[in-house]
Amino acid sequence: MSDLLSVADLWSSVSSDGDPDQQIELDQLPEPAQRYLKHAIAPSALPAQAVRIQMEGQIKLREWLPFTAEQVIDWQRGFIWQASAKMRGLPIRGSDRLLEGLGAMRWKMLGLVPVMTAGGPDISRSAAGRVAAESIWLPSVLRSQGVTWTSSDAGHPKASFEAFGEWVELELTIAGDGRLQSVWLPRWGNPEDGPFRYEAFGAIAEEEGTFDGYSVPTRLRAGWYFGEDRFDSEGEFFRATITGVEYK
Repeated sequence: MSDLLSVADLWSSVSSDGDPDQQIELDQLPEPAQRYLKHAIAPSALPAQAVRIQMEGQIKLREWLPFTAEQVIDWQRGFIWQASAKMRGLPIRGSDRLLEGLGAMRWKMLGLVPVMTAGGPDISRSAAGRVAAESIWLPSVLRSQGVTWTSSDAGHPKASFEAFGEWVELELTIAGDGRLQSVWLPRWGNPEDGPFRYEAFGAIAEEEGTFDGYSVPTRLRAGWYFGEDRFDSEGEFFRATITGVEYK
């Protein structure tokens, strides 16, 4: 059962035999895409299909709560984000995941009392949009043959691709040296608990680190209504600092 699979289980199941033949030649891409990928992926980096991330930060559930978390993204299977937070001193633990095409959210207080349980096609589509945005932590997938790159100007390359059944148009903002500054996409979701629909979702990358030849964001802020005034007041719900990254 995918709900019983842990981050450690998913990571141990990853095959580490990446196929460099599946990587796009950079000179085939628009210049802004080349600049981003050359910055994000060192020539010595092995093609990775999975990443394991440790993080800490704050998540907004009516109020801002501190959390620690670990996540595995396996581009062949999906992702698991496993976290622990505290609300008024009481521990909340659980996970968000997308495995075998099925998205789910399972959270309990004190390990016993359900706080949030969700699944179904809308949750799966939203989870696919989330992991597509998080491909910024696994930039090797953005260099794969299934990705089409375009650019509106020198600072905004766009990657179009299918992620776990959901068509994605991921727009990046990059600095002159190719460093990622922000990412956004139309993501399926219901940020106001209303009907599901596409809404602007994105993240601001505030710091960067390099791990195994991959330069990726290590401090970011993320949420809904990205690019609107509402992002700061209503949409932002996630602030994270990355404390460890490992690739396979």
